[in-house]
Amino acid sequence: MTIAQVASRAGVSPTTVSHVLSGKRAVAVATRGTVINAIRELGYRPNIVARNLRTRQSHMIAVVVPDITNPFYAVLTRGLADAVDAAGHGTYVCNTDGQHDRERRFFQDALDRGVDGIVFASGETASQVTFGEADKQTPIICIGDQLDHPLCDAVIPDDETGSRAAASFLASRGYQRIAMIQGPPHYGAARTAGFRSAMQAAKRKVPAERMVRGDWTRKGGYEAMKTLMALEVRPDAVFCANDLMAIGALDVAHELGLSVPQDVAIVGFDDVDAATIVTPGLTTVRNPAYEAGGTAGDLLMSRMSGRYTGAGRTVVLPCPLIERGTA
Repeated sequence: MTIAQVASRAGVSPTTVSHVLSGKRAVAVATRGTVINAIRELGYRPNIVARNLRTRQSHMIAVVVPDITNPFYAVLTRGLADAVDAAGHGTYVCNTDGQHDRERRFFQDALDRGVDGIVFASGETASQVTFGEADKQTPIICIGDQLDHPLCDAVIPDDETGSRAAASFLASRGYQRIAMIQGPPHYGAARTAGFRSAMQAAKRKVPAERMVRGDWTRKGGYEAMKTLMALEVRPDAVFCANDLMAIGALDVAHELGLSVPQDVAIVGFDDVDAATIVTPGLTTVRNPAYEAGGTAGDLLMSRMSGRYTGAGRTVVLPCPLIERGTA
């Protein structure tokens, strides 16, 4: 079915049908209604691929995330989608599992598909990605870090300040043997830095055996917490670099019959929905996922529309401590 056939059914020119479809030119109300009725009767659907080739716009934004099963990234993507939906842009998600080769492959695939913009939510590995001259015409938003790209803006949650607040809170409650479950190597450096800074300020020594690593998952937090609880001198408080690992740590505490927070306190980071469901409710640091996605969408739209053409911008979002029952 073609525009010409719609025009013939409606008794108007193909140009008038195009104006109705695009909405960019005024069309008389009665004429518009006639065209829309013809479109419905014939079941006409615009050829989006042809339109994209004509306008050199795909109206699609790629979102590159390390783990789509982590609820933080689901909320972030929703914030982005809500921010760009009104302008007629859709999103599709690329899941990398935090692997550099997959990140590079998805980046190149997104560029090859002619997306209008990319949101990269694996900011700490962004330096692993390189761009050719043609690639540098696509606006990119990096969440968590900057990127060596002329049209790159950054949305950075203040991880270090949030982690410092969490660790300082544990010290202020009188906990002496504070441990940390970190993310994988090369990830979450700012959260570790905030923790160490708070421990130094509180004059708490943190031996190497109380700094263990997880993999951002509930299972990873579970295994890391088992390692900590197997120490000859157990920690009396554990700061986890994300909520999923904190929930895994809470699982271990329950299995061992420990009272939380009396025997061991647990604090997470992100404030995902599950943080309010577990028992006790998880004390955590709020990582503003929805706001990060929405801000990324706004920055991206300003570049794609041409309203902003300047140097890279950085927006820092606060990460406040949310007190609940685990600490």
